[in-house]
Formats: sequence, C-alpha cells, structure tokens
Amino acid sequence: MRKIIVGAMVSMDGVMQAPGAPTEDPTNGFKFGGWVMPYFDGIAKLFKDIKKYAVSRSGGVDTSWAGSVLLRDITDVKHLKQEDGPNLVTQGSTELVHALLANDLVDAMSIFTVPIVLGGGKKLFADGSAPHSFKLTRSRVSPNGLIVGHYEREGEIKIGDTALDSPSDREFARRERMEREG
Repeated sequence: MRKIIVGAMVSMDGVMQAPGAPTEDPTNGFKFGGWVMPYFDGIAKLFKDIKKYAVSRSGGVDTSWAGSVLLRDITDVKHLKQEDGPNLVTQGSTELVHALLANDLVDAMSIFTVPIVLGGGKKLFADGSAPHSFKLTRSRVSPNGLIVGHYEREGEIKIGDTALDSPSDREFARRERMEREG
C-alpha cells in the first residue's frame, strides 16, 4: 500500500492558492498569484520525468504533460493508494487536499511555509478534515526564511488540561491569600 503525502506551499496565514504564477487562479479577486516563486523555483524540472495523476470530476484538465494520468474522483485515489508502488505526493489543489483530509487518506504532510501573509485566499486546512495528530519528523529553515516541516501521521488527538493534578503547598498559600485579599 502506498502513502499519500500532501506537499503544500503555504503562506504564514495558511493560504496555498496560486503559488506558481500570476494567472494560475485569479478566482475571487486573488491578486498574489506567483507568490512562492521569489523563494524557490525548479519544481517543473522535478515533475518532468515522474508519473503524474490529475484528479478532476469534469475531466477538464490538461493531461498532455508526459506521464500524466487522469483520475475522476476520490474513489480512484483510494484505489490507487491500495496498490503497490511509490508514495503519492500531492502538489497544489486545495480542493484535492481538502477531499483527502476529509476522507482520512493523508499519511504525511510536507509543509513549505513562506514568510509572508497574504490576508486571504484558499487555505490548506478547511473545516471537515478528519482529526488526527501528526509528529514532526524533520525540518529545516532556508536562508531566505522558508520553513520546511515534514509531519507523519501519529494517531488520535490527545486531550489535556491546564489544571494541576495536585496543587502544591505554594499554590494553596496563593489561593488562601487571594481569598483573604478579596
């Protein structure tokens, strides 16, 4: 079985819309298309020689890029995950990432946090994600402030409390003093 790893370039405020070019996704008046490119480039070289899966219900995506395969919906992704083969890494598409998270299909996340605030746009996380905890397994910071964190799925969310299990003598004394002073 393969792992699904979400690769996401996000601003500090969680936006991942249109990182690659000004014309990439101008919906809803988003005016910062291409905001990632000043921080790093060359991703097209990486994608050139690998198999690429495009997920589209309508089929209206360009699969002419060498090695591209069209998947029609999240069920196709589930089947692909069950097969043997290399891990599946997403790049872009908030809609796909949201569907993967909602369907509990994400095994790991590589988040590239760019040191900018965009103030609005499509976010990495949306309501409806399956709750899980993740563990930071490696990280690095580039000289230009880009933070790369790789997170592996760890399990269920642990719940805690800020209350002390048993107040110390010093805490009891503080509480008594607060009662006396009103």
